[in-house]
Amino acid sequence: QVQLVESGGGLAQAGGSLRLSCSASGRTDSSLTMAWFRQAPGKEREFVSAIRWGGGHTYYADSVKGRSTITGDKSKKMVVLQMNSLKPDDTAVYYCAADTRLILSSIGDPEQYDYWGQGTQVTVSS
Repeated sequence: QVQLVESGGGLAQAGGSLRLSCSASGRTDSSLTMAWFRQAPGKEREFVSAIRWGGGHTYYADSVKGRSTITGDKSKKMVVLQMNSLKPDDTAVYYCAADTRLILSSIGDPEQYDYWGQGTQVTVSS
């Protein structure tokens, strides 16, 4: 079992930055993959970014690549998503997700994650 709690988010202007944090508790060994997904009103939940505890490999959706950075702190059991150059299209509820032993091809599939945070709203104004 893994418990996830998000923090951060809020209101930002286009071109600004936001920092989202996700604290994990429970089973957080090296097999864990932690990810961020987002869901805008009327749209499906989409992958944003992920990091594997074992090896620290990171992955990004094309929509945020180059302007977002995901980092993990194993000692604090925390993952942080720094988003820069925000766009109105980034407006969504952002969810932290985690699961163990995911294969690479499954990292972007929300159906493969068993553990989810409660979500945090990000609103970007133009």
